[in-house]
Amino acid sequence: MRILLVEDDSLLGEGLHVGLQRENYTVDWVKNGETALSAVRETDYDSIILDIGLPKMNGLQVLKSMRSQGSNIPVLILTAQDGLAERVAGLDTGADDYLVKPFEFDELCARLRALVRRSRGLPNQQITYRNITIDPAAHAVTLDGETVDLSRREFSLLETLLSSVGWVLSRTQLEDKLYSWGDEIESNTIEVHIHHLRKRFGADLIKTVRGIGYTIPRDER
Repeated sequence: MRILLVEDDSLLGEGLHVGLQRENYTVDWVKNGETALSAVRETDYDSIILDIGLPKMNGLQVLKSMRSQGSNIPVLILTAQDGLAERVAGLDTGADDYLVKPFEFDELCARLRALVRRSRGLPNQQITYRNITIDPAAHAVTLDGETVDLSRREFSLLETLLSSVGWVLSRTQLEDKLYSWGDEIESNTIEVHIHHLRKRFGADLIKTVRGIGYTIPRDER
């Protein structure tokens, strides 16, 4: 899952950046509104954490511009002010949720998961496909009830594919979900991760659509 973090406070931004990476998120961190808008135009994010008090262009201006351009990416606003007027303005501009600083990191993660879950139309936190279950909150994967150990990116890749059952995702789309700016990506990285997942969950789980990408087919059972 790829997140855009828009926060100009270096100390808070660094803490959130590191913490979210530890929670298996792929994170791009920017510090002003103009760069945030450029990032949204170039990358397909699963969610955005957006501070209101930003230089060059404040968070509400960023949000208004995003929505006017048709972006429906879920947005969680961070604000230092607990006033009703600011909360109403943020929600009316197109925010999906908000948190008042200071906040607990665990609550931030829970709200992010809820935003993404609702945007995908998922009824609950866990994702189940045949005999595989993913619990994003616990970062756990089970096969027939037995825990399967996966690397951070293998977990993210499996979650991405299982969240898009029936859709064919290209290698570029998958790379965009697994890697943030500046990460070094080998030419066969996705293929290696796919190979490892097939070894753990069976060769028929992930189908290769030649010349297009990869998919987990809809379960016809």
